[in-house]
Amino acid sequence: MQGIRGAVSGARRRVRAAVEAVRRACTEPGRERDLAVQAFKAALAACVAWAVAGWWLKAPMAFVAPWVAIVLVESTVYRSIAHGLQQLAAIATGTVVATCAVLMVDSPIGAMGLVLPAVVLLGNWRRLGSQGIYAATGALFVLTGGPVTVAASAARIAEAVFGALVGIAVNALIRPPVYLRSTRAALEDAACEAQEILDAVADRLAADEWDAHVAGSLHQRALRLCRLVDQARAALGWSRESLRANPRSRSRVISPPGRDYDDAVTVLDYVAVHTTGVTRLVLEACDDDRKDHRPGPHITEPYAEFLRDSARAIRLYTRSRFALHGQDEQADRELREVVDDLVRTLDHLRRSLPGAVPTDPDVLATYGTLLTQARRLADQLVGR
Repeated sequence: MQGIRGAVSGARRRVRAAVEAVRRACTEPGRERDLAVQAFKAALAACVAWAVAGWWLKAPMAFVAPWVAIVLVESTVYRSIAHGLQQLAAIATGTVVATCAVLMVDSPIGAMGLVLPAVVLLGNWRRLGSQGIYAATGALFVLTGGPVTVAASAARIAEAVFGALVGIAVNALIRPPVYLRSTRAALEDAACEAQEILDAVADRLAADEWDAHVAGSLHQRALRLCRLVDQARAALGWSRESLRANPRSRSRVISPPGRDYDDAVTVLDYVAVHTTGVTRLVLEACDDDRKDHRPGPHITEPYAEFLRDSARAIRLYTRSRFALHGQDEQADRELREVVDDLVRTLDHLRRSLPGAVPTDPDVLATYGTLLTQARRLADQLVGR
């Protein structure tokens, strides 16, 4: 009974998530709308390819054209072109090899035993990339598609070429995908998560709270922050690829992600490292066996202030670098002021730390490492 309730609850959550995704696709720009547009474009490419090859020209193997067209409406225009060339090379190779084998052996079954191992191995050639499997597919179409003639094989290749042209053209000319928005959103998500974690740790240090459960939860969030930074780095790569061979990249409205994006990923790397180190230190300090080694208020209070200033600096950094109308000069000035405060706090901590934990070299080394990371973070935030 409990299992049924869990399954029903899970199904309801999935339905609500699907409804919410449809709502976002209809009402606001974002990933859901991009996916919906790509789906409609793929359907349109297949329909156009079939209408020309099957309905108008009545080609003998007309299904090849819409099949190739629909799979080449890729996530970027560059990828459509690159995969299109690889796929055509694979299909042509498999078709030619299978045709020659059947004409020489005069037995489709015998030719299949000879051809398929060869084309499957050929499909692993790195020059064909992920499209290598289509060498075997092209060979199977020849071996299982009835009487084999040179003319029929040439028609298959021609239809594949036509389908590829349709798929690439539809992807390039009808709202070609650009992922700058995804990159900015990924960077902002990582920065927002870092702010929340640092503020939460600061609150607990200032209140002298050493709850192991809460500290463990914050440390897990800090570890996930590293993955968010990796996702932002991957999104940046997608953004740049989406502008290659893209007609929209020549528009003045759309400009490629510049150095600010690379700098932001670097800064967020430092943020993730520093945040993970801080949360790990707090988690270890929550162990009752290390209770005597916990830092006192003369260390935790200024360090909590440093963490709050760090969170504020990250928020200002995001505003400064990713303002809608260019760099926000006001946010940039505030950022420099906050970073100056960070540096002063760090200097104070460096002077007071050696006397705070003189009897425990391990704790002193840990705190010294955190302060070094923090200083590097402060320098990165203003590009020193």
